[in-house]
Amino acid sequence: MKTIKVGNVTVDNSIFTLIAGPCVIESEEQLMKVASKMKDITTRLGIPFIFKSSFDKANRTSISSYRGPGLEEGLRILKNVKDKLGVPVVTDIHEPYQAKLAAEVVDMLQIPAFLCRQTDLLVAAAETGLPVNVKKAQFLSAKDMRNVITKLEESGNDKILLCERGNSFGYNNLVVDMTNIIEMKKFGYPVVFDATHSVQKPGGNLTSTGGNREYVEYLAKAALAVGGDSLFMEVHEDPDNAKSDGPNMVRLDEIELMLKKLIQVYKAVHDVETISYSF
Repeated sequence: MKTIKVGNVTVDNSIFTLIAGPCVIESEEQLMKVASKMKDITTRLGIPFIFKSSFDKANRTSISSYRGPGLEEGLRILKNVKDKLGVPVVTDIHEPYQAKLAAEVVDMLQIPAFLCRQTDLLVAAAETGLPVNVKKAQFLSAKDMRNVITKLEESGNDKILLCERGNSFGYNNLVVDMTNIIEMKKFGYPVVFDATHSVQKPGGNLTSTGGNREYVEYLAKAALAVGGDSLFMEVHEDPDNAKSDGPNMVRLDEIELMLKKLIQVYKAVHDVETISYSF
């Protein structure tokens, strides 16, 4: 597997990397609170940590939904988090012109699932030279990501992470096929599992997205068990009152216990060859 360097974090198979943070920037104070707490937890547990939040959510269900502070203000806030806490940061981009501007601040660019086939967006992200985390669209198979990889590689960038986040199954439901992780790993790049967006019910609340955070831990365990290299989770101190993706975000005060369990799963899978059984 290719090793990818994201800021001061190395994504490899020594321990899973955690990409986490609130879905969207709600305020500078709130973002700093979550980022600081997540840094403390991951440092204590020895988990490499990359902070994520969005300056704009361009694909909200309703036109009246909160989208974020915008590009300029959002990047200023993310830079503040990066500078004060010393953690690498990632944010998603939706239009090609945003790539170069975001690359001046963040350590990795993220391509939203709905946009992973947009050639101009992929080329613009690749040309920044930063690592690019591409979410597999809900309507694509794992093997379809070969074309996405080719677009990035032929644009001069092989710093790629591939992200699994479930497939559309109709009627506001997503289904996760864990074999997608196995198939994408065959491309030789690290594979991220998006444990919170995978429990979404897109448009499930009519004017907003629904979801069930109860399943996050179970799917994350399964993803690590089949070989996932990194986990993506959206985390919030009060998900029920979050401005975006509340139903599927993990509560900040519950994330540490969940991560401890996930570490045990990861270790069990990777240490299995060294265990001596008596039967």
